[in-house]
Amino acid sequence: MILLQTLSVADSLAAANSLAEGATKENIGLLDLLIKGGYMMVPLYLLFILAIFIFFERLITLKKASKTSSSLMDQIRVLVQGGKIEKAKMLCAGEKTPVANMIAKGIERIGSPLKNIEVSIENVGKIEIYKLEKNLNLLATVSGAAPMIGFLGTVAGMIQAFIAIAQEEGMVSPKLLSEGIYEAMITTAAGLVVGILAYLGYNYLVSQVSKLVHNMEYTTVEFIDLLQDK
Repeated sequence: MILLQTLSVADSLAAANSLAEGATKENIGLLDLLIKGGYMMVPLYLLFILAIFIFFERLITLKKASKTSSSLMDQIRVLVQGGKIEKAKMLCAGEKTPVANMIAKGIERIGSPLKNIEVSIENVGKIEIYKLEKNLNLLATVSGAAPMIGFLGTVAGMIQAFIAIAQEEGMVSPKLLSEGIYEAMITTAAGLVVGILAYLGYNYLVSQVSKLVHNMEYTTVEFIDLLQDK
């Protein structure tokens, strides 16, 4: 009887130890997983840093570009109609935004035919839009390239795992097979995460640029109407 109780206690302890070891093995940290991803994680790290840098750099630039005073056109209208062209130029120079730069060019061309003024404003607008869209294509490239690099890393990892399996003699350990597969899949997961974040950031920035472009077009029409009424 005592022997049976001892064996029962020993079995319980062994089961508890087994569960503890299983729990320890399952508690793999995020950093450990990223390290296990292999050398293909390096370009993904770089792409992630690049995407974060472009997003925040463009976000700050767009925030500054959108800070045009809501009363700018009202002040410009009063100054132009009053013949105070130089003060109108100074007012635009103080704003330092795409809208103000376009209006400043139009004010400089006052006296020329309206068509020439409109063309000059449009040319400045194209330059300003190019500045606003700077590096957005690169962010879009990151959103597409990151998942492909991750998938490439998975394929390379799977090849290495199967080579290791092929070199094993006798029965293949399930642990060896599962470790090789999950380590290979890490790069795909990381690539998808980087790609999704870059894609969301790109679309958000594009929407902000579209709002600014719409405001620039609206202000241009308003300024041309002002000159026609002058």
